[in-house]
Formats: sequence, structure tokens, C-alpha cells
Amino acid sequence: MKNTGILSLILIVLIGISSFAQSNEIKVGAERSDLYLDDLKGKNVGIVGNQTSILPGKDNMHLVDYLLAENIQVKRVFVPEHGFRGKADAGELVDNSTDSKTGLPIVSLYGNNKKPSPEQLQGLDVIIFDLQDVGTRFYTYISTMHYVMEAGAENGVEIMVMDRPNPNGDYIDGPVLKEGFESFVGMHPIPIIHGLTVGELAQMINGEKWLKGEKTAELKVIPIENWDHSTTYSLPVKPSPNLPNDLSIRLYPSTCFFEGTNISVGRGTYFPFMVYGYPDADFGDFEFTPVSIDGMAKSPRYQDKTCFGVDLRDEPMTSQFTLSYVLDAYERSNNKEKFFTNYFNTLAGTDELKKMIIAGKSEKEIKDSWKQDLAEYKKLREKYLIYD
Repeated sequence: MKNTGILSLILIVLIGISSFAQSNEIKVGAERSDLYLDDLKGKNVGIVGNQTSILPGKDNMHLVDYLLAENIQVKRVFVPEHGFRGKADAGELVDNSTDSKTGLPIVSLYGNNKKPSPEQLQGLDVIIFDLQDVGTRFYTYISTMHYVMEAGAENGVEIMVMDRPNPNGDYIDGPVLKEGFESFVGMHPIPIIHGLTVGELAQMINGEKWLKGEKTAELKVIPIENWDHSTTYSLPVKPSPNLPNDLSIRLYPSTCFFEGTNISVGRGTYFPFMVYGYPDADFGDFEFTPVSIDGMAKSPRYQDKTCFGVDLRDEPMTSQFTLSYVLDAYERSNNKEKFFTNYFNTLAGTDELKKMIIAGKSEKEIKDSWKQDLAEYKKLREKYLIYD
């Protein structure tokens, strides 16, 4: 009897732990169907989606498949950079096509057609935006969201954002984009690490009237459940071909700057954004050789050439934005005149960062220069937070 009582107590405890875990399980917006299915019934729906538009709690079922199974009238799928399956290289042309599984037309929003045209929106009542972002200004999914919101505002189409956690959402850092440096890798006056989910950013875009003509979209955000900005979140699907794991995503805000230099950031390896190097034996002790990898990097910088540099794969997951990698690479470079490309200022959203690096400023001196801008941005951000 005594053993039976102990076993019963253990069982109760285990059930309690299981129930607590389930009740605190993170649910992305797409999983919270009770908040949006009724709104979609009887409407013609377009979806901005890719391989990340899944419902983790339903065996990673794709949102398109889920909505069709629920008899929602999905008419069109719009896709961002990297395409519907997320296999196109950075900058690679993404063509219009047809989804082989559902027969739905796929409209590319990358290339010459970044903003849905009135013809592409014809007959739609609502567009769902459901892409996994990584929390940096230069990750282009948020630029796609901007143009979708703008097109919706101009054509009377509602925008519904299915929110997802920001894996770099626990802090804010980097220079705020300056006027005159707007591009598809930076459309808004926000810092590189903006500390917002796509839903929060959509509210900011609307609230600050950043859409063309100061229009505002009819916007509904489906929030995440059981997540806040201090919660660690491991992405169930890689968000783009060259962000293969959590550490690459964590390092990306810092190592992406190498895309604006003559340094390889490891494209053409299976650890992109986790290393950096150059074809010069004096540059570092770690060796890697970029090769063509289908679905990741077909024509990487320094293809088939041995690069020497630094391996960051032992960096902690607690890493935050740092200029130390770029400053180190610039110091190591034997060809400083050709270290930077024109793209560096575009990524930085300002020309001041490059000037300060060339002038030999320390990381602390550089970061001190944008403290006031960050303080002002943080006050602005508070108005649009959904999660504490």
C-alpha cells in the first residue's frame, strides 16, 4: 500500500509537470486558429509564406495546407527572397510559378516585383504575412512586409500578420539607419538589431506612417502565446539557406557586415556566418575552402580557393552584436584600400561606421556614437510592444 501511494504521488507530480509544460508551450500566431479562422471564412485569401510558414504543434504542417484543409479560400501565394521552399541563393532571381502540391499560383516578391501590383491583389480580401524573421534590419523579409502592407493600404486589402518569435529579440543595438541610406536591406529608421517581432514592427510601420503617402494598412496581428522578449527560441526550420542553425542566427547581426567587404563569411561551407577569412595565409590559422553547394551557395566568393581566418563556432549562444569581428578583420587585412565595398554603407545604414573604422576608433568609441539614437528609438519602440 505504501509503494502504491508513492507511485500515485509520482504519477500526479509527472502529470502536473506535463500539464505545466503544455500550458507554457510557445505557440506561434499561425497555431492560434481560434483567433483568426472565423475572420477568414468566406474571404479570398493570399499568403506571403515560405518554408518557415509552419505550425510546429501540428507536425510542422504548412499554413497553406492547414488553411486549405479548413476550407479557407486561399487563392494565391506570394514569396520573398529565397523562394517558396527557401532554397534560392541570396540575391537570386525568384520566378513566378505554380505550387506542385496545391496548384496555387506563386507570385514572386523578389527581383523587379517587390510590391504586389493591383492586378496581383485583384479579388483578394486579406493577405496573411507569415515569415520567420531573425530580428535584423537588413534581413529582407521585413522589407517584403513593408511593401505588402503598402499595397494593401493602397488597394483596400486587409493585412493579417501571423507573429513569430524574434530569436534576436532580447536586446537592441547598432546604428540607426540614416535618411538617404534606404534600400531593400534597410527601409526604416531603426537600428540593426531592432528588438521587435514582425507583428510589433508592422504596428510601428503603421503608427509612424512610414508607408508611401503616409497611408496605413488595415492591420491585424495574431500574437504569439507564452513568449516574451527574454524567452530563448530555437527555430524549427532554417529561415534562409545560409542560416542553418541557432548560432549562425545569433552571430548574423555581427558577421553580416562581411557581405560589404572583400572577406568571405563562409558562404560555400556548411557553417556560413560562423567563420570569416580571406585567401591569404597571413590572415589567420583556421582554413576553409568555399565550394558550390546547391541550395546554399551556388557561386560563393572565393570558390575553390583556400581561405584563412577565424572560426566562431565555439562562440556562446548568449553572444550579442559586436564590431570586434569586423575590426579584427580590418586590422588583419593587407589590402585595406579594397577591404570595403560600396555595399558596406548600405548594410550599415550610414557612412559614419566605415569612416570610424578607417580612423582607427575602438568598438566602445563607435558604439558611444549611436547611444543617443538608440535611446530615442527605445522610447519609440515602447509604444508598439505586444510582449513584455
